[in-house]
Formats: sequence, structure tokens, C-alpha cells
Amino acid sequence: MFNVYKLTKPRHMKNTIKTYGLYGLLTGIICFLLAILLTRSLSFTLQEILGYAAMVASLSFIFFGVKHYRDKENDGAISFGKALIIGMLIAVFVGIGVGIADYIYTTLINPDFATEYLETSLNTMKASMPSDEFEVKKTELIQQMEAYGSPEFMAVLMSVTVLLIGFVISLISGLILQRKS
Repeated sequence: MFNVYKLTKPRHMKNTIKTYGLYGLLTGIICFLLAILLTRSLSFTLQEILGYAAMVASLSFIFFGVKHYRDKENDGAISFGKALIIGMLIAVFVGIGVGIADYIYTTLINPDFATEYLETSLNTMKASMPSDEFEVKKTELIQQMEAYGSPEFMAVLMSVTVLLIGFVISLISGLILQRKS
């Protein structure tokens, strides 16, 4: 008649999201900062690849959080929609963690990052483009860096990037883990 367990499920979902979200947040901060600090001597391209790998590692907690909720809190069942919601909420935590790490890096660890990135990009472009095309692209890139090169904007951009990747991982996790009761 009256099932108390059904009333507690939303609390279990919140606990799952908080737990796995915090795991992802901490992993995001640690992996992102370690990838940046340990790879400073590598090219920006390789640093970028390792940064994305750190994001995916942090976002793996989406899969584990959805699986935990399905298997341990919801009697082995979960809908695609609920899995997607849980995954995206975990991704929000990870996005915040990576955004914090990016902000720390661009303000405290390497405040010259935007300038270094611009110089490296311009040198690469100069070596691979005709001079007239280079001048046009140079002007565009300098304007972009002036408009979007602030540490705050870059941190928000990293958070949004994590959310987009997290959405894809949430979709995949939802498709793989969905199970009717």
C-alpha cells in the first residue's frame, strides 16, 4: 500500500549525484592541473590532447554514478531520461572543477598563458601561410584574444566544453545502462 522506499529514492539520487559529482570535480581539478604542470615543456597541441584526456577521465564518473544509482539505489532499473539527468548533473560538478583549475592556472600558475598561446599560434601560422593570408589571420587572432583571452572567460569556456563532452558521455551512458524494471 504505502512504500517508504519509493519516497527515499530522490534523496538517493541526490546523494549519488553529489558523491560522484564531487569525485569528478576533484579528479577534474587534480588531473587538469597535473596535466598542465607536468606537460609545460610539451607543445600546446600535446597539452591540449592531455587536457581533453583529463576531462574524459573526470567525466567517467558519469558512467559510474549512473550505474551505481541503477544497481544500488533503484532496484537495477533506470530510464534513459533519468540516466541523462544524473549524468548531466555530475557533468556540472566536473565542469565547475575544470573551470576552477583553468582559472587557477591562468591567474596564479601561468598568468602569461594567453600571451604564450598567441605567440605560439602566430609563429605556427607564419610558418605555414602566405604572408598576406597570415596578416589577415594574425589580426583576427589578436582581436579574438583581446575579446576572449581573460582568465574568467577561458574558465567559463572550459566549463562549457566539459558540459558538452559530459552530455555526450551522459547520452552514451544512458543508452548503455538503461534498464526497465
